[in-house]
Amino acid sequence: MSGQYWFPNMPIPEIMTALSEWGLSVSNEQLARPSSDFVTGVYSACLEQITSITPEVLHEPVQNALAALDDPNTDLYVASIAHNFLLYHLTRFANAARILDFSAKDLYLPDPERTRFILSAFINFVKFAEQCTPFIANLRDKSTTIIEEREHVAQELTASQHKLNTLKAQRAKDEPKCEQLRTENAAITAHLMATKETTQAVVKDIETLKIEKANLILKKENINSETSLLLDNIQRTRSRIVQSPERIKRNITSMGATAIDDKKTLAMHEAKARDLQAKITALTNIEKDVRSCVEHLQTIEKEVQLLESSQKELADVKDSQDYKKIERIELQMKKEVRHPFLPIIASLAHTPSQRVHRQLANAQEKLERSQRHAEEKRHASQQTIERLQREYEQMDVERRDNDKLVEEHRKEADDTEAKMAEHLKKSEAELNELLAEYWKLRHETEVYMETLANKLNMNVTAD
Repeated sequence: MSGQYWFPNMPIPEIMTALSEWGLSVSNEQLARPSSDFVTGVYSACLEQITSITPEVLHEPVQNALAALDDPNTDLYVASIAHNFLLYHLTRFANAARILDFSAKDLYLPDPERTRFILSAFINFVKFAEQCTPFIANLRDKSTTIIEEREHVAQELTASQHKLNTLKAQRAKDEPKCEQLRTENAAITAHLMATKETTQAVVKDIETLKIEKANLILKKENINSETSLLLDNIQRTRSRIVQSPERIKRNITSMGATAIDDKKTLAMHEAKARDLQAKITALTNIEKDVRSCVEHLQTIEKEVQLLESSQKELADVKDSQDYKKIERIELQMKKEVRHPFLPIIASLAHTPSQRVHRQLANAQEKLERSQRHAEEKRHASQQTIERLQREYEQMDVERRDNDKLVEEHRKEADDTEAKMAEHLKKSEAELNELLAEYWKLRHETEVYMETLANKLNMNVTAD
């Protein structure tokens, strides 16, 4: 038995059940005493479950093998070749099921114990293969594709071999012509070598001519640079010639006077701008003073509120004092009612009662003085508020007037800046026109002088 087998050894009932599922009716007697035909049929059924190989499938390979034999008595080998093919596929199947010692003895001289062992392995392997049906189907598809590709490649190889044989035959046929062409090629090569020597001499001549051409181009560039320098010298010499100096002086004088007027106007506008800036600064200071007055008014309003709250508290104190007086009178009346001899006792204690009355008179005097002081303070605060209100209204009116004045000054400054920009633009335009006229007259004078010198055959040189 193989030690590498991992399938469990199945009992006879399970083997019978598994084979009956595949449509094979097996008896206990057949498994207890297996025959060669029984074992071959059962093994072939297991092989068919996995590989789909049947005796009908093996018929064509058997016929191909018999056709390859050069023996007229091929019928003698049909059964042996078919058994060999079946044994080959069963051996591969047994190796896959991890029965590495499977042989022809297991087919022709089966042992009951070993037969059950092999059937257990085959049945377990088939069930395992059924569980892995998608994977096996994929492998079969790949195998089919590879077989088709192999057949296609074999056909291409046959075609290529045929083409190669054809080309070899054509090459043997064309060999005399190739020999003739080789001879002609050698002659042409010799001619090319001779021509190459002649071409090298011509190339040397061409290189010499290129060097001479480069030298001539360099000389030409030097001459052109010298010509350019001479033309520049002539241009500078012509520019030194003064054309109509009196007219140029007049133009320069008029332009200087215009520039002086522009400077004066600009200085005047700058002075106005400085005055406007000073006025703006003064207005800013006035605005700060107004803000400080507003803050003072807010502070006064807070103090007035505090004064009103104090007056309210004073009135509450007065009311409390009157209430206490009333309570004191009521208490005195209750005491007189309860104690009829109390006036006699009061006459005996006349001195403390006078002290109390004096204290009351003093308190009333202090209260009146406080009231007068509060009334005077309230009157003074009211007068201060009215005065500050009048001053605030007056400052508000002045601020509005100052805002209008600042706005007018700003408009004047904007107008002045616009006029300055326009004036500068006009001055620049006039200056550009004068310069253009000057350069035009100078060019015309140069042309005239050159024409006159050419007519008179004179050489004009700078002083």
